[in-house]
Amino acid sequence: MNTNEFTQQMKKVYNRAGNLYQRAGESHVIEYPALLVDSLEELRTSLEELRVAEEELRQQNEELQSTRETVEAERQRYQELFEFAPDGYLVTDADGTIREANRAAADLLGIAHNYLMGKPLIIFISQEERRAFRTKLLRLREGGSEREWEVVVKPRRDNCFHAALTVASVRDRQDKVVSLRWIMRDITARKEAEEKIRTYHLQNLQLQEASRLKSQFLALMSHELRTPMNAIIGFSQLLLRQRNHHLPPSQANMVERILNSGKHLLKMIEEILDFSKLEAGRLDLDLAEFNVAALVMETVEELRCLAEQKQLELNIQCCLDNPCVVNDKARLRQVLINLISNAIKFTDSGSISLEAQELSDNRVAIAVKDTGIGIDQSDLQQIFQEFRQLNQSLTRDKGGTGLGLAISDRLVRMMQGKIKVESQLGEGSTFQVELPRQIPVELEVLS
Repeated sequence: MNTNEFTQQMKKVYNRAGNLYQRAGESHVIEYPALLVDSLEELRTSLEELRVAEEELRQQNEELQSTRETVEAERQRYQELFEFAPDGYLVTDADGTIREANRAAADLLGIAHNYLMGKPLIIFISQEERRAFRTKLLRLREGGSEREWEVVVKPRRDNCFHAALTVASVRDRQDKVVSLRWIMRDITARKEAEEKIRTYHLQNLQLQEASRLKSQFLALMSHELRTPMNAIIGFSQLLLRQRNHHLPPSQANMVERILNSGKHLLKMIEEILDFSKLEAGRLDLDLAEFNVAALVMETVEELRCLAEQKQLELNIQCCLDNPCVVNDKARLRQVLINLISNAIKFTDSGSISLEAQELSDNRVAIAVKDTGIGIDQSDLQQIFQEFRQLNQSLTRDKGGTGLGLAISDRLVRMMQGKIKVESQLGEGSTFQVELPRQIPVELEVLS
């Protein structure tokens, strides 16, 4: 029951009471007792209706009070959310004059809250962006909105910062924009992070280009150097074949030195050329079936003379029930030559052993074990990096390019295998190559 209904009910009760008094004053009421009874009954009914109306009004008042308390609690909660939000919240009129602002907005704009009211928001925008700000403000007056609008804000105090503004317009019943609601967020840290990412990306592109140019240069120079070196080696071999007829011993010795130096240089050039091809992704595998045990024996025999020159034992042990594998024979031979040569180079006494065995998951393993100088544990993580020697010395006391192990590691990974090393300083090293018995064709294509 609303207030008007209760007022109407009260009027009816007053009217009935008035009629009752009027009838009671008339003389014929005494003569007619039944009329008095009817009047009293009517008065009782009116009083009951009045009590019902009073109770309804009381209940409505209680409900209204409860609703008011709920609304006030919600208003207080939203006011606290507005006031203590981490982002800056502002309410302006359609012209951008500040009407409300929370603490975060006052802190961002560097001005006390009471002095912020009534200020045009544009005075806190950097001079360079005010024209664009006015243009956006005109569009917002027409009912538009903006999300993550990036501007440079100039607080009353402190330095400028990058801010992201999100704006929504508020309309009245006539669909006219009467106010604007703003969210202001400091994105300086994000902008700095984005700038760092852009810088890193640019540096990465520059490094990739430098690496590409380096690989291109190495490939070109290696190819150009290999041609004259082949000529030097070829003519030196021709002279040595005829030394008994034409060359005295001293000249023959010099030709042998030229030949050995030429072979050494050619090997270094081949390593650089292979490394540049690997970096450029232009080295492909030639898959075919071959006998891995026979390959190990052939490779060892080729290098046995080097071991005999240092009086080193060179042992072979093959434990393969099925020695046939499908892989790149030439590249595996290149890896084995590198590992055996390194073992001979860094072993002054003792022996070098090669062991080929089958692994449980249809893979084969070839291990090269020596009794040489060994590798320090702190250097094992870097042993397969390019331009590093086995003893981690950059003085190149043992000669070579420092690319052998890096090339071997990449070649083994191309062959879908892995290479690992175990070593103790002063006790020797063991390099083990694990390969699948057969490379799936799709994996070879992807490599």
